[in-house]
Amino acid sequence: MKELAFGVSVVVLFAHLVAQVEAEVYIVTLEGEPSISYSGGIDGLEATAVDSDEKVDLNRDAVKFYADHLENRHDMLLDTLFEHDSYEKLYSYKHLINGFAVHVSPEQAEVLRRAPGVKSVERDWKVRRLTTHTPQFLGLPTEVWPMGGGHDKAGEDIIIGFVDSGIYPIHPSFATRDSEPYGHIEKYKGKCELDPDSKRSFCNGKIIGAQHFARAAIAAGAFNPSVDYASPLDGDGHGSHTAAIAAGNNGILVRLHGYEFGKASGMAPRARIAVYKALYRLFGGFVADVVAAIEQAVQDGVDIINLSVGPNSPPAATKTTFLNPFDASLLSAVKAGIFVAQAAGNGGPFPKTMLSYSPWITSVAAAVDDRRYKNHLILGNGQILPGIGLAPSTHGNLTYKLVAANDVLLDPSVRRFSPSDCQRPEVLNKNLVQGNVLLCGYSFNFVVGTASIKKVSETARTLGAVGFVLAVENVTPGTKFDPVPTRVPGILITDISKSLDLIDYYNTSTSRDWTGRVTSFKGFGRIDDGLMPRLYKSAPQVALFSARGPDIKDYSFQDADLLKPDILAPGSLIWAAWAPNGTDEPNYVGTR
Repeated sequence: MKELAFGVSVVVLFAHLVAQVEAEVYIVTLEGEPSISYSGGIDGLEATAVDSDEKVDLNRDAVKFYADHLENRHDMLLDTLFEHDSYEKLYSYKHLINGFAVHVSPEQAEVLRRAPGVKSVERDWKVRRLTTHTPQFLGLPTEVWPMGGGHDKAGEDIIIGFVDSGIYPIHPSFATRDSEPYGHIEKYKGKCELDPDSKRSFCNGKIIGAQHFARAAIAAGAFNPSVDYASPLDGDGHGSHTAAIAAGNNGILVRLHGYEFGKASGMAPRARIAVYKALYRLFGGFVADVVAAIEQAVQDGVDIINLSVGPNSPPAATKTTFLNPFDASLLSAVKAGIFVAQAAGNGGPFPKTMLSYSPWITSVAAAVDDRRYKNHLILGNGQILPGIGLAPSTHGNLTYKLVAANDVLLDPSVRRFSPSDCQRPEVLNKNLVQGNVLLCGYSFNFVVGTASIKKVSETARTLGAVGFVLAVENVTPGTKFDPVPTRVPGILITDISKSLDLIDYYNTSTSRDWTGRVTSFKGFGRIDDGLMPRLYKSAPQVALFSARGPDIKDYSFQDADLLKPDILAPGSLIWAAWAPNGTDEPNYVGTR
C-alpha cells in the first residue's frame, strides 16, 4: 500500500484568499488506518493491529512509530494548506481514529473538506451528562463478591476509566486510609495531574490516574476556569457519583442532614479509578475533547470505559448515527479489548430517545429497584394523602395548622415573584407561618430547575414552620419526581387527585372575608416519617426517564434495525458520592 501524497498546490492558493470569520472547532478524519487497525504496507512501519482476541498494547515501539507518522501527516496537511498562525490544532487522534481536531474558520474547513486524503470534516458538537441497597438487590454480597474473595477483593486490579466531569478525590468513597495498600499495576501507563492550587496529586492508589481535556471547550469560548476547574477536580458532582457507584469503597456511611441512610458501596469496590475529565458544569462537553479522553484511556491501558455521556441530538452531519468520529472511536476501543458501557440516555419514556447509538458497545438503561421512600400527610379530617419525602415527621401525633404561601404574603404586590413556589422567605409573613405547616405549589419552575425542594425546606426553616407540603397540581409528560433529603419535615404530593383533595380540604376549612383575605386558618395536618425505605422484593422496572429504543440510523429518526438498549441496571435513587461544589442537581448543592 502506497502512502497518499498531498496534491494541494491549487488548494493552497485558495486557502490564502479565504475571508477570516469567527473560527470553530472541526473534527477531521483522514484516509489510512489508526494504529489499532493498521495491518502494514508502509515502508519502515510494521503492522500494529493484533488478533481480535488479544488486548492491544498501544505503548509498544511499533505503535509509537506509527502514531508519530500519523501525527506528522496531520501537521503536514495543515501546514501545506494554511498559514501557521491561521489555525490551531487541538488534538491528533492516532490510535482509535486517524484524524485531528482543529480550530479554523468555516472557509478553512471547506478547504480541508476538498483536500485529497480527507475522509470527513465535521463541526464539533456538544455532549451532555446523561448506593446502599443496590449490591444486595443485585445479589453481589452473596453470589458475586464471594467468588472473587469477598468485597475487599471484588474488582482487584481492574481499571475503570471514567470519561465524565472529574472526581472529588477526598470523598470517603475513594479514600485508602482504611483499606489494604494498593499495589502498582504495570499495565497502566496513565498519569496523575496535580491540583493547581495545592500542588497535590489527585491519585492515591485507589484513584490511579487523573487527567482533564478541555482544549475544544477553551477554543469554543465555553470554558470558565473559575467554575469548570482546569484540573480533574469535579465541579459538577456527576463524575464523582458515577465513579462511586461503579468502584467506590465498600461500607461508606451515608449521612445527610444528621440522618443516616445505611452504608454505600461500589459494585466493584476494589477496582481502580482512572479519571478522564471531559465534561463541565455549565455546558456539558465537546466531542473533540471526549474523543481525546477516550483515546487516552485506551492508550493508558484501562480495562473498562464508563460513559455517562451522550450527544444532545443525533449527529446531523453523518448519514448514519453511529458512523461519526465519536462512535468510530468506541468501535476501535472495543477492538482494543476494552469493555465500553454507555448510558442509554434520559429522554424517556418516549420511543427512539436513545443517545447511545453504537452497535458494538453495551448501552445501559436505567432501572428502578425495589426500594421506595414513601411518606404521608394526615389531614385533620382523617384523610391520608400519599407522597414522597426523605424527611423526618412532625412531632408525634400532634397536628398543626395548614397555611398556604399565597395566603401569608407580606404584600399582595409580591405575587409577581411566584410566591407559591416558597423560594423567597422574605415575601412571606413569618408571624403567620411560624409553628404551622407551610403549603406550597409545585410549578414548572421546579421542572426547569429555577426552583428546588431544598430551597422550600430552607424557606420553611427560616420562617419557623414545623414542616412543608409541596402539591403538584399539573404535570408535564415524563416529569420525574424523586424524594429529596431535607432537614425540615416535608412531603411532595405527586398525585394530582390527592393534591386536589388537599386543596379542597384547605379551602373548605379556611375562613375568608368578602375580599378573599383569610380571617382564620382552621385546617390541620401532620407529616409522617419518610426516612425509612420500604423494600418490596419486586422485579426491576425501567425508570420513567430512561431512554427507549429502538436505535435510529439517521437524523430523520429512521429505524436502524437494531434493538437498544442492551441491558438494564439500577440507575435511579442511588446513594453515592457527590461533589460539594457541584450544581448538577440544585437539591444537592453543597452536599457530598
